[in-house]
Amino acid sequence: MKWLFGVCACVMGLSAAFADDGKPDWGPSKFGPDDRLGAMNFLTPEKTAAAAKLVTTGKTYALGMVTGRATPAYPPRKYDVIILQLDDGTGTPVGLNDATANDDMVETFNGIGSQIDGLGHFGKNHYYYNGVHASEFVATDGLKQFSIHTLPPVATRGILLDMTKAHDGVRVPDGTALNRAEIDAAMKRAGVTVEQGDIVLLHTGNMTATAGDAALAQSVPGLGVEGAQYLAELGVVAVGTDTWALEVIPFENDGSFFEVHQTLLTKNGVYLLENMVTAELAADGVTEFFFTLGAPRLEGTVQGIINPVAIR
Repeated sequence: MKWLFGVCACVMGLSAAFADDGKPDWGPSKFGPDDRLGAMNFLTPEKTAAAAKLVTTGKTYALGMVTGRATPAYPPRKYDVIILQLDDGTGTPVGLNDATANDDMVETFNGIGSQIDGLGHFGKNHYYYNGVHASEFVATDGLKQFSIHTLPPVATRGILLDMTKAHDGVRVPDGTALNRAEIDAAMKRAGVTVEQGDIVLLHTGNMTATAGDAALAQSVPGLGVEGAQYLAELGVVAVGTDTWALEVIPFENDGSFFEVHQTLLTKNGVYLLENMVTAELAADGVTEFFFTLGAPRLEGTVQGIINPVAIR
């Protein structure tokens, strides 16, 4: 991960690149100055009802990966689980019914494995979605605004764009930026059009290709800045990929750090879904499906480990 740490050091030394005049250089939300949900506002009962009609076979797909101690993660993120009240078969059962039990404690970063990034995750010069300054909501005991627990249930149309079909049909080459031209071509191949309120997943083949790796890849294909803005303008609720970063690495612009995160989260209120398991959907030729997610209702959280479900 030396390359990534080098980028961090570079950006810390060039913080003025984020600042401009010290204030947000993007407009207020179309949903009003007090909005804290961003693109989640595009979710409507009508959209959900229409998406439910996509279910024809009832086949389900788990879009979340298994998260464990060996899951590669952005440093210093890690995961651990401890079994408490250990029932190892030697203790004395309780009561007339010989009751025994186990309990557990998980110690983890929420930004590990398959995850959703909330609007409090990434900002510009300490300003976040809708121009909210960090001083208004960031605290060591949890976010006071933008917490993952405030998100509504998500049940909408999902779109899978198989980006591997423009390459070898197996994986998109590392470092490839997916922008408007690539997205338009993928929509045409799939015979779908991204609409307001959709969830868009980009299949790159990267997760399958890097399965078993002990560390995160230092170069991955992913969404470019132009592509991110394009999808935001189409009204998507969230964008996901089968990579850990969502966006292309190395970054498109020298000296800029996770600019796609800024474009989606900070400037447009569009959520990020990282490490999505898309291979089975792609193998089955699925292009649109019913997408559902109940985000973890853990108060004050920036991100959340998730397992969305696609149903066709």
